[in-house]
Amino acid sequence: MYIPNIFKIIEINHKHQFIDEFGFGVVISSADGLSGTHLPFVLHADEGEKGALYAHCAKANPHWKDLEGQNVLVIFTGPHGYISPSWYTSKPAVPTWNYTAVHAYGVASLLDPHQTLEAVEKVVEKYEPQLLVQRDVVTDQIKHKMLAGIVGFKIVLTRLEGQLKLGQNKIKMTKLGF
Repeated sequence: MYIPNIFKIIEINHKHQFIDEFGFGVVISSADGLSGTHLPFVLHADEGEKGALYAHCAKANPHWKDLEGQNVLVIFTGPHGYISPSWYTSKPAVPTWNYTAVHAYGVASLLDPHQTLEAVEKVVEKYEPQLLVQRDVVTDQIKHKMLAGIVGFKIVLTRLEGQLKLGQNKIKMTKLGF
C-alpha cells in the first residue's frame, strides 16, 4: 500500500487498535491464482513479534485449501468517504477520497478442531460475550456439528502497514490521535 508519511500509522499498538476495532477483513492469497474471502478476525497482539490473527471459514469455501504455509494479506478498512473540492476554501482543488486502512501480512496455518473451536469462541467472546454463558442457545452438540463444516486458521503477522488519509495535507494539524 502506498502511504505518504503524513498519513502513516506509525505505532504498532495503534495498528492493533485499528484491527481490533475494524476486525472484519478480507484475506487474500495467491497460491492458486488470487483468492479473497471476507471474514471476522480476532487479533492476539501478544503472539509473536507483531501479533497473530485468528479466523475460520466454511469448509465448502475452497479458499482454505490454499492457506497452509502461504503468505497472505488481510485488508482491514475503517471509515471512508468522498471529499468534494467545493468543500475547500482554497481553489482550485480536486475530488478525493478519505479513508482508513491497515494491511496485515503474514503466514497462514490451519488449526486443528480444538484450536478452531477456541478461535470461534474468541469471535463470540468479542462480538456477543453473553452467548458463551447461554448454553441452551449454542449447545455442545451444535458446536460439534458446526466444527464439521468449518476450517480454522491462524496468520502469524510479519508486517503491518496502516494509513489514515483524512485530509491532513489540506488542513493545519499538529498531530493526529493515531
